[in-house]
Amino acid sequence: MSFFGRTLGILRTGTQLFRRGPQRIPTRKASDGPHIEPLYRQYPQLTKKQKFDAEFLSGAMWFWILWHLWHDSDAVLGHFPWPDASEWTDAELGIPPDDEE
Repeated sequence: MSFFGRTLGILRTGTQLFRRGPQRIPTRKASDGPHIEPLYRQYPQLTKKQKFDAEFLSGAMWFWILWHLWHDSDAVLGHFPWPDASEWTDAELGIPPDDEE
């Protein structure tokens, strides 16, 4: 096919696009699964699978947090021995002596 033949074919295709006019663009969805339409000022309608997944993930998160808090509490409370307040002197606590008025 010659250069002019290809050019003529491209121009013919372009003119057909202009003759059709504006067309409606179809909406495409990502999958065939359930699609939840957005609702104005209303809670979304959740499927049972979405509710199960949310509860499972939140339960796993809290299990992980509480497990590590129980078994590795030094990560939260610190890596030092807690001071015994009964061993502190009155001067360290800022309490004046008894004979002072």
